Amino acid sequence: MSSEVIAVIPARGGSKGVPGKNLRRVGGVPLVARAVHAAREATRIDRVVVSTDDSEIAAVAREWGAEVIDRPDELSGDTASSESALLHALDTLRAQGVGCRVLVFLQATSPFIDPADLDDAVGRVLEGPETSVFSAVESWGFVWRHGDDGMLGVNHDAAHRPRRQDREPEYLETGAFYVMDGPGFRAAKHRFFGRTGVAVVAERGAIEIDTVEQLRIASAIAPLVSSVGALDADALVTDFDGVHTDDSVLVGQDGSEFVTVNRGDGMGIALLRKAGVPALILSTETNPVVGARARKLGIDVRQGLEDKASALRAWAAERGLDLDRVAYLGNDVNDLACLELVGWPLAVPDAHPRVLAAARVVLGSPGGRGAVREAAERILAARERSRTTPTPRSTA
Repeated sequence: MSSEVIAVIPARGGSKGVPGKNLRRVGGVPLVARAVHAAREATRIDRVVVSTDDSEIAAVAREWGAEVIDRPDELSGDTASSESALLHALDTLRAQGVGCRVLVFLQATSPFIDPADLDDAVGRVLEGPETSVFSAVESWGFVWRHGDDGMLGVNHDAAHRPRRQDREPEYLETGAFYVMDGPGFRAAKHRFFGRTGVAVVAERGAIEIDTVEQLRIASAIAPLVSSVGALDADALVTDFDGVHTDDSVLVGQDGSEFVTVNRGDGMGIALLRKAGVPALILSTETNPVVGARARKLGIDVRQGLEDKASALRAWAAERGLDLDRVAYLGNDVNDLACLELVGWPLAVPDAHPRVLAAARVVLGSPGGRGAVREAAERILAARERSRTTPTPRSTA
């Protein structure tokens, strides 16, 4: 029987606080996919497993490279413990001849797990003497609780308020990950046993999503702190105004409109065409300049659209494209439906805040000044890497 470092991500389908929580997107990526990605990027983890009772979660987990273990109903209710799901996963793997040397327990509700933190924690358990390591952030907060005569200090004397520099930090458990000796966990059946250590992570690692408000906060900061995966897409679809242009327009006395486009963007589209990557412009307005630009670029265009998402679905279906493999580049709220449809929602850096929150990748170049070129080059770079990179280790 092999003995491996195994990451297990329990992800139930049911959630009362945030319905469908494990599939909700942060930075354009489902939460369960973010956890799978973090585990697969860690070099010291051999196998990544998602334990779930939900077929859609299972499909997303497999798409992102994880194995899936079907969790039985009796371990999927609100009262079922995470430990029970972990033990079930390990039992299932053991029946397949796979032993667990080190168990890495990740929670999909923590969207910003750093793979380097996982590697460090795994190394500490492998090399000892720690048998359990949990993620935490340093805290100097004064904690209070209700007492019979009012509020009482928990970790401090209310009559004495030492300065931060005169105190030792305490550690607030983030819930993002726990790394444990495999046999030790089996024997103890809980996550803290033997010698416990702490993995101090960045403050963004303390974000844990249990409410809609926390989901909004995570989505708002995702473009600033996290970009998951290479831009591995099979097609590029873009808005026009604010993407191919800087969203400004010159209006003549007769009402004619003039916009400025970028020659570098044109070269980016030309490179995509040469590589056989289809491209499309979708525009809400009907404007001759949009059609003229699309003809110049030699790509498809659909304009005068009330429902851009339906047009995108139809175009992808005509070409046999999987929307999960399509990149859509937008800048304003009328792009949100399309961004929700595709696997690679992209935004220009000066996009509307709701678009930035929906984006999986926020480009560095503004609309009309290289955004389309940047998206094209990132798609082509990912295709080149896939041709030259050896096949990754199997997770089957």
